[in-house]
Amino acid sequence: MPALKEAFDDSRPEFCKILKRLKPDLLVYDVLQPWAAEAAAESNVVGIKCVLFVPGGAACYSFLAHYSIKPAGAQYPLQDWGIASREGFLKKRATYPNGLRDEDLDTYTDCMKRSSDIILIKTSRNIEAKYIDYLSELLGKEVVPVGPLVNDKPEDHRTGAEGDDDNKILKWLNSIDSDSPVVYVSFGSEYFPSKEEMGEIARGLEMNQALIRFIWVVRFPPDDHHREKNNKTLLLQEALPEGFLERVEGRGLLVEGWAPQAEILRNERVGGFVSHCGWSSVIEAVVYGVPIVAMPMQLDQPWNANLVEEIGVGVEVKGNKDGMIKRIDGDEMGRVIGEVLGDMEMRNRVRELSEKLKGDADAEMDCVVDRLRSLVEGV
Repeated sequence: MPALKEAFDDSRPEFCKILKRLKPDLLVYDVLQPWAAEAAAESNVVGIKCVLFVPGGAACYSFLAHYSIKPAGAQYPLQDWGIASREGFLKKRATYPNGLRDEDLDTYTDCMKRSSDIILIKTSRNIEAKYIDYLSELLGKEVVPVGPLVNDKPEDHRTGAEGDDDNKILKWLNSIDSDSPVVYVSFGSEYFPSKEEMGEIARGLEMNQALIRFIWVVRFPPDDHHREKNNKTLLLQEALPEGFLERVEGRGLLVEGWAPQAEILRNERVGGFVSHCGWSSVIEAVVYGVPIVAMPMQLDQPWNANLVEEIGVGVEVKGNKDGMIKRIDGDEMGRVIGEVLGDMEMRNRVRELSEKLKGDADAEMDCVVDRLRSLVEGV
């Protein structure tokens, strides 16, 4: 992510040239280009409307805006997250490496303030209505949900060797007895668990052996010196507890690198998603009707995990142990997986919410189109 942001920042001069050449009526930008609205003003192109698109959830962004805009000591009114001040925010984020920084409070808020009259956000009133409304109140402009932006139709499979890997994963998943729920485990593309953390995850998956069948997507840092295709098995053996691969053979599938997440989550055999709670993963899980075992790691993920519990679609694996911060606890992880898989009320609740999200998606997008048209036409 830092490299991507740096690349965007470096592109600003060329971006300004493009604006002068195209003279658009509308510019949609996101939080990785907080300078875009300023660039539009500097281009001297008259009448460009600049609209921010927020790819995260309203719960987190309303929280950030609150502690940037409100006076010191003003309590965030919507959720008791044990954070009563800006200093409390700093203390909480300190428990998560690569967490949101102090300056992010003001950067994101300034980015939202520059948006022309409205802000688009990747969420739905079905899950975040009160947070959307509070963010609108804080900023003095309408925050418009664009819906989940998840394609609920089967995707075209990749071709070649990558396609073969996808087919193997889906074939294994379909071979599992439909009465045996499968847990999908993935921590996204930006977080790489340490060897100790991978050991804890493995221990959690080995608990309740008759119950837990799983697909675990394992990622290693791009610069890992073992990262050659013919060394994948060796790399896994070195990173995991001794004998783990042999003990879970047949009931667990480990995938190095990438997996067709949407295809996996929409499969009826998947009964739970052990997730870092990146916002897109949370939304996909709800759209596909899969309960979440929340294990937040960084950035906005702790706030997303809180929301998951609040709306009743998952349970967070708590990271505190004996007063010390331990972000992955295998015993607690295994316990929560068993709890989530056995909770049919939660499963039904997620499915009901899934139908609401899918049912309202077109209407939410129609509203976005109307708001943008009105903005451009000055209605």
